[in-house]
Amino acid sequence: MKFIKKLAVAVTTAATVFATIAGSVNATANADSIPTKVTKKTTITFWHGMSGNQQKALEKLTKDFEKENPNITVKLENQGQYKDLQSKITSTLQSPKDLPTITQAYPGWLYTAAQNDLLVNLKPYINNSKIGWGSAAKSGIKSDLLEGAQIDGKQYGLPFNKSVEVLVYNKTLLDKYGVKVPTTTKELKEAAKTIYEKSDHKVVGAGFDSLSNYYVLGMRNEGVDFTSKINLTSKKSKKVINYYADGIKDGYFKTAGSNGYLSGDFSNQKVAMFVGTSAGESFVKKGVNNKFEYGVAPRPGKWNMQQGTDIYMFKNASKEQRTAAFMYMKFLTSKKSQLYWAQQTGYIPVSQSVIDSKEYKDNKDSKVPAQVEASTKHLYSVPVTKNSNAAYQEMNTIMQDILSHAKDGNVNSLIKKGESQFKNAWNQ
Repeated sequence: MKFIKKLAVAVTTAATVFATIAGSVNATANADSIPTKVTKKTTITFWHGMSGNQQKALEKLTKDFEKENPNITVKLENQGQYKDLQSKITSTLQSPKDLPTITQAYPGWLYTAAQNDLLVNLKPYINNSKIGWGSAAKSGIKSDLLEGAQIDGKQYGLPFNKSVEVLVYNKTLLDKYGVKVPTTTKELKEAAKTIYEKSDHKVVGAGFDSLSNYYVLGMRNEGVDFTSKINLTSKKSKKVINYYADGIKDGYFKTAGSNGYLSGDFSNQKVAMFVGTSAGESFVKKGVNNKFEYGVAPRPGKWNMQQGTDIYMFKNASKEQRTAAFMYMKFLTSKKSQLYWAQQTGYIPVSQSVIDSKEYKDNKDSKVPAQVEASTKHLYSVPVTKNSNAAYQEMNTIMQDILSHAKDGNVNSLIKKGESQFKNAWNQ
């Protein structure tokens, strides 16, 4: 009996040792299977949605990369606006062999691709000390942004063209009425009321470009994550919705309307402040055209939404293409590239060292850089789960419907109607 027990222990121990060794061998094999150099001519394709100065900056960075890596050719393929890019990706997922090597995308667009094992997990590349950084921490990329490019906890993407929401305000007008720049939603409401009243109702106090972001961050500030468990008719949800609806009803808040941006009304001094993307400052600057002095401040409230796309890699790529693609992605997220990208496009740097750098903060052509550090302290992204992207998009429609009828006094009935729409978006 004792002999049998000893034999069993010996067999178990041997199996454990073998499994450990095998695991180590496999881990080494996996690490070794990643080519760390591109020794022959390799072409990769990159689907993107950049235009104007953004596209010019991307083309310039791509040429710089190809000059440093003569064996690699990057084919930039513009797919139009984001909605066109998303549509192209979604339709091509049915034929994986036709997918590009890499693409710009929001993680929510690629939930199905991740479930169908069509994406490359970038962790082995990131952790490889030769081609990567050795670890995610050593990459220098802001950790919140890296986490935002994960799906089901796997690092499928690297952040690239990112932005956050900021408060854009008419400094001349605020100074005129003795209004301080608001730092909380309570202060924003009071400031908006004061401006509306002191301007004899000629200037609306404030508004939010993205109604989806408004609701998601409003709930996050109430301690509630954006999931299918949210009930629009709950006390906290009604508090968030009514904050905006009350302002619409009383005249001191407004929405962006069908075009989705308040920068036009801001430039024409019809609204004194608005919350919008940090990447939109160039449009503000052009519209204001020195008619008054504008300012930029962190979004009122604790939480902010990280926006913009990441870069993801598809599994249809060969080993050589994957290595070439990762080298390109690493180049685009480097300190030098991110500083140039931020200065040319208005996107925020994904590299913390660039955000902290004097070179970036002292930009005389933009008011955003000086506010990025404070604006990125508490970042949030919509959790990537089944239909979360559809539900997020639907929130814009729901909020628009509610707020457009706020003066009619039908808010509660519209919230109830919105709850049904919200659940349908999650359960489609």
